[in-house]
Amino acid sequence: MIFKNKNIIIVCQQDWGEMFVSKHHYAVELAKLDNNVYFLNGPDQRKILKKGEVQINESKYKNLFIVTHNLSFPYILKFKARWLYNFFIKKHINKILKKIDQDIDLIWSFDLSDTIPLRYFSGSYKKIFMPVDEPQDKTAIAAAKSADIILSVTNEIIEKYATYNIPKFSINHGVAEIFINKNISENTNNPIRVGLSGNFLRPDIDRETLLKIIESNPNVMFECWGPIDNTKSNLMITTDSGTLNFTGKLKSLSNVIAQGVVGSNILSEKIKQVDCFLICYDINKDQSKGTNYHKILEYLASGKVVVSNNVTAYKEDPDLVSMPLNRNNNYELPSLFLSVIKNIEKNNSIQKQAYRIDFAKNHLYSMQIKKIQTLLSSSLIKEADFHLV
Repeated sequence: MIFKNKNIIIVCQQDWGEMFVSKHHYAVELAKLDNNVYFLNGPDQRKILKKGEVQINESKYKNLFIVTHNLSFPYILKFKARWLYNFFIKKHINKILKKIDQDIDLIWSFDLSDTIPLRYFSGSYKKIFMPVDEPQDKTAIAAAKSADIILSVTNEIIEKYATYNIPKFSINHGVAEIFINKNISENTNNPIRVGLSGNFLRPDIDRETLLKIIESNPNVMFECWGPIDNTKSNLMITTDSGTLNFTGKLKSLSNVIAQGVVGSNILSEKIKQVDCFLICYDINKDQSKGTNYHKILEYLASGKVVVSNNVTAYKEDPDLVSMPLNRNNNYELPSLFLSVIKNIEKNNSIQKQAYRIDFAKNHLYSMQIKKIQTLLSSSLIKEADFHLV
């Protein structure tokens, strides 16, 4: 299948907004290839739309449309009476398809929650299921049913779908071209600047270790981009007391700059200006279980050194990501971070920066789409050895 002049629906539970993760970037890149892309948000939980209403709105990107919709039946049925939810959601999906009113060529689902089931898109189109987080239950496994191909960003996730006789391939996250640093420099900021991007309301951040690192390095500035309160976020919102205590403490530290939510265009410029990046998740709570993060490629595209909790996808190449061997952060990550900062010039040599940038270039979304296109087009498609490409 050639991704050009096609009508494509992307199913995603992370709604369209300022903050982009892999699903949003794929949508933009597919639209650039002259495809009509319909980004299907999750059901409207804020009750902005009328019951059963479906809206299709243009985005700021040519050929890219945002589909918002409200269910005509209670969402709670998904958890209380799944059989009844399934009955109604089939009709709702058909309503969405009628509203789009195009001959669809491809359904590309990232929906691990099985809220908009891939299997209820009845038609002759191709179906991709792409779980980029660890499946937590049987629902997430069932979401792959009826797919023509299963793709994921880690071997560990792919293996969870072994019961399905469906071609499966492991393909790394992608990175948007705007993140590629074309002006490498060995200059270091004074004070050293460390960047962190993402959703700071997530409960899987290793909050204790992160605060320990920041408080132990008062001469280092930490710049945070992403939701740090419950405003302007299209990603998951958590407002329990533990989260509010953490974000309040984070914002109060004198060596933390909370930039809030920024779009990809701004973020791509900001991260080119820092000296180091820090990732600090608790893999026991992490939705990716410490296997892979899409932000890593954005960081590598800058050329600057990345310090992270243990990430299995990059464990074979310490020149890409500096990480502790231990899967537990408490003891090793703070000392590793300090060591990297003390040797920042060495870690950010021209040679090392160029190596990281070249790796990122090989994983541009345009490149990843070509790889997926080839896999989906092959009449001899078969499961590969789980090799991250």
